[in-house]
Amino acid sequence: MRKAILALADGTIFEGQSFGADGETTGEVVFNTSMTGYQEVLTDPSYNGQIVTMTYSHQGNYGINEEDIESARPWAEGFIVKEPCLYPSNWRSTEVLIAYLNWHGVVGISGIDTRALTRIIRSKGAMRSVISTVDHDPASLVAKARASHGIVGVDLVQEVTTPRPYAWTEGLWTLESGYRTRSKLTEGRRYKVVAMDYGIKKNILRNLASAGAQVRVVPAHTTADEVLAMEPDGIFLSNGPGDPDAVPYAKENVAKLIGKKPIFGICLGHQILALALGGRTFKLKFGHRGANQPVKDLTTGKVEITSQNHGFAVDMDSLKGKAELTHINLNDRTVEGLAHKDLPIFSVQYHPEASPGPHDSQYLFKRFTEMMGKAG
Repeated sequence: MRKAILALADGTIFEGQSFGADGETTGEVVFNTSMTGYQEVLTDPSYNGQIVTMTYSHQGNYGINEEDIESARPWAEGFIVKEPCLYPSNWRSTEVLIAYLNWHGVVGISGIDTRALTRIIRSKGAMRSVISTVDHDPASLVAKARASHGIVGVDLVQEVTTPRPYAWTEGLWTLESGYRTRSKLTEGRRYKVVAMDYGIKKNILRNLASAGAQVRVVPAHTTADEVLAMEPDGIFLSNGPGDPDAVPYAKENVAKLIGKKPIFGICLGHQILALALGGRTFKLKFGHRGANQPVKDLTTGKVEITSQNHGFAVDMDSLKGKAELTHINLNDRTVEGLAHKDLPIFSVQYHPEASPGPHDSQYLFKRFTEMMGKAG
């Protein structure tokens, strides 16, 4: 296998083997603690601008299949694994992970100590980095890492949002019949939902459809007037990559929608909602990325194990008198959910749609449709 080098902006160098496409890539290096779900991680648009390290040592053992992708292509800037599997075994597998990375031009590195890398990230924070299979000069690569722009202040949403509106009709996957179409979903009222696409995952749309929503996905720049002209029963704010302060147009449009319709936000959508309510966000040292984050629902006292992928968080003190804290992260006490004090508006920082991860939080999609029912 070809030689590859990972260089961090702090001067740390890891030498390994190429795992994926030839070339060079830059991005903020982060780690994900999920034991499974590499395919969903790679195709999550929220990873745009980031190089992902999987802390679980063995990756690729169940291959790749078309049903588990979360968007049209991989968005991670690069991929780092300890030990790749070149001979997957799974009844749904149609492709090998390394071939998938190569086909989509994703540069990766394998054979390095991902535990050591994770310890560096936890100690020093997520940082700019480079993976290269073509430049093997450590000093040159460190300089490139330091010269890269990072993700703070960069609008990554414009790179991942849909260029035009579209309708979504597919529901959740079942063993017996695969993904259900609208005709096979449960009968009853279908609430019209406009989903603001900041980098939306397919399984969010499937959960909305299965919970009773007739979904229309629109580009991130869609104005409040254009959204309201569609006469929705509710508005959904999606996940997405990067710095919420770097997408002021999203904050401005959401601010004009507050009080007009019920609103539900996830991840970046949660942060944008907080900004629209007059709050602030801040960058976490190394973020939350994985499928095992414990979150407490303060309204019920129950603890959920959640899937997460974010590098920024909401400052709840900045929302005093405007919103209430509904969920907290039990690892670091950061904000995981909020609700408006008077209006039918709520949001969560984590990913109730999972993919990958547990399904503890799927009830939130039903909560949204029930909220639309009461508002209507």
